[in-house]
Amino acid sequence: MAGISSDIIRGYNDTMILYLLLDRPSYGYEISRTIRMMTDGKYAMKETTLYSAFTRMEKNGYINSFSMNAENGKRRTYYRITENGKAYYEEKRTEWELTKDVVERFIAPGGVRKITEDRK
Repeated sequence: MAGISSDIIRGYNDTMILYLLLDRPSYGYEISRTIRMMTDGKYAMKETTLYSAFTRMEKNGYINSFSMNAENGKRRTYYRITENGKAYYEEKRTEWELTKDVVERFIAPGGVRKITEDRK
């Protein structure tokens, strides 16, 4: 099975991460594993992409990081979404709905091309 091109999904990496932080704080490996699981393995976010996103979103005020000991005693960096992050997530969610609507007009089910009456 082919995976999703990182070029296609790049603009929505932050949105996916923020979505996963809406309910509770999480750490990098857990977020990466959850993305892979939720996409049935069709998309695996690279570690460098994930941590670049954390750095960018923290700089923009969308997330905060904090350290905490895991159950095994190992110290982990966790991330939590901020109010600005929630607002940004909503903007990106609305943007996605518009983007999906536009792109779907050019991708016909079953490869059948439809042309509107105005173009004939």
